[in-house]
Amino acid sequence: MSNTKVARRRFLKLAGAAAAFPAAPSILRAQGAYPARPVHWIVGQAAGSSSDITARLIGQFLSERLGQQFIIETRPGAGGNIATEFVARAPADGYTLLLINGQNAINATLYEKLSFDFIRDLLPIASIDLVAMVMEVNLAFPAKTIPEFIAYAKANPGKINMGSGGIGGPQHAAGELFKYMAGIDMVHVPYRGSTPAITDLIGGQVQVMFDVTPTAVPQVKAGRTRALGVSTVDRLAVLPDVPPIGDFVKGYEASAWVGVAAPKDTRPDVVAVLHKAVNEAVGNEKVRQRLADLGATPMSFPSPADFARYIRDDVAKWAKLIKATGMKPG
Repeated sequence: MSNTKVARRRFLKLAGAAAAFPAAPSILRAQGAYPARPVHWIVGQAAGSSSDITARLIGQFLSERLGQQFIIETRPGAGGNIATEFVARAPADGYTLLLINGQNAINATLYEKLSFDFIRDLLPIASIDLVAMVMEVNLAFPAKTIPEFIAYAKANPGKINMGSGGIGGPQHAAGELFKYMAGIDMVHVPYRGSTPAITDLIGGQVQVMFDVTPTAVPQVKAGRTRALGVSTVDRLAVLPDVPPIGDFVKGYEASAWVGVAAPKDTRPDVVAVLHKAVNEAVGNEKVRQRLADLGATPMSFPSPADFARYIRDDVAKWAKLIKATGMKPG
């Protein structure tokens, strides 16, 4: 073979290789692009709950921002543990996410024999908001202030029924924290969600409830229940005339947080895409206004690691209460 032919073959081989190099990153990007198909976002609370409302609000933004549909699926039951276990066991590919909230932090200690570990098996991605709770009573209840409520409860131990959306939920925990710090005794009456609990509060079957703002505020504003206090350190813009419970029970604070998580070992680039997009949603003016209308305070962290630290601190807080009060899952 002549030197010319050898040189020509070598040139064609090198030229072909060179032509392939620019295409390789494009192929890799196409294979690794996220999201490339619809994402399923699992909610452990009932349809119509504040968690479901929040997921649908943020999910719509993410669908528009990332170009793929974020499908919200409610899988209520066992205090949110059914949904949590489902996502913990799902493939770590970013296509099955979990709406996490304060109940997950409570459950980490409340339930002793779970088949998953919330801290170990779920990867926090981004926070969404901080949700206050409203201490509201039936209109016929004699107390119109928190000091009057505490005085009545001490004079009538075990005669006040406290409703909640379920055992171990943020509502239940907020009520138990109030009982513990105020030194009173109330009977906990759990329901399957906020809606039936609110119905019975209005009807007088239970006398008090610590409910999240998205479902509590409409009832208060409609005059169907009476708000005595809010669980945050400061007053809420949606209920400016209602004082913080901490003004009367020193140190009381029981806000519930909401965020997004994925199965552990989810790829860092997928986590980065979701973290950025959720933070953009939380920073969007229309989304922030909608959250404010629901009585929630938008909340975001610089990184998933910062959010994870916040969650660990919350788990520790509720663990102390659960151990001190002997709270049981039922």
